[in-house]
Amino acid sequence: MELATPTVQRPLDMAFVPPHSDSVTQAVIMAGGKGTRLHPYSALFPKPLMPLGDMPVLELLLRRMQRAGVTDVILAVNHLRHLIEAFFGDGSKLGVRIRYCDEDKPLGTAGALGNMLDQLDENFFVSNGDLLTSMDLRAMAHQHLDMHSDASIGVFERENKIDFGLIEFDAERRLSAYREKPSTTYYVSMGIYMLNREAVRRSVVSGEYLDMPTLLLRMRDAQADVRCFHDQCIWLDIGRPDDFALAQSMFEQNRALFLGE
Repeated sequence: MELATPTVQRPLDMAFVPPHSDSVTQAVIMAGGKGTRLHPYSALFPKPLMPLGDMPVLELLLRRMQRAGVTDVILAVNHLRHLIEAFFGDGSKLGVRIRYCDEDKPLGTAGALGNMLDQLDENFFVSNGDLLTSMDLRAMAHQHLDMHSDASIGVFERENKIDFGLIEFDAERRLSAYREKPSTTYYVSMGIYMLNREAVRRSVVSGEYLDMPTLLLRMRDAQADVRCFHDQCIWLDIGRPDDFALAQSMFEQNRALFLGE
């Protein structure tokens, strides 16, 4: 699929940061979802344009990527794509080049990659367009390249606390354990990845619906080197109203942290 590049020209309002020789300079951002969990707001407004303070959440992500050395961005768009294109144009305002890949039908969080493989660098970021994070993107790129990984998954450590006393008993209903309000720690995907183009090529089909977990499992089963990257950072997916409200508060309290300044 040929990628569209708007002809809109905008003056730079952000200094260009030359990438390091060992950095990754390209990113694919999935911005085509309907954001059903944020209805009714997302019915008339694409989720990547939902504002945190005076900026859409996608602009925050793009500014952070630009400061990490990303210069070329492909936005996979579908739902209300004209609003996203009208706002970001060719990306020159943010110091990056933006192109658009339109999904004629929903392709999942990884399916759009099959339509743009020949447009991709050897290694590239992939990210959801609706997250707020302070993750060190340069460090992720360095790990991915240093280890010659085929895929890297950004992971976040979360704690799940049960607000009740947890009871366990045996087959005879005799008490075997009583734990008051226990908590469990686990890792979740942040929706930020680094992928190697040729490793991906073996596991995607153009026009096929594909989500990212399925792609990564396909790659692992094909003996690809799939690793995780963990950073002590802040991360929120704004997909639910409560998380969106929390993200607004957190950004207002520490703008520089999330902008990567």
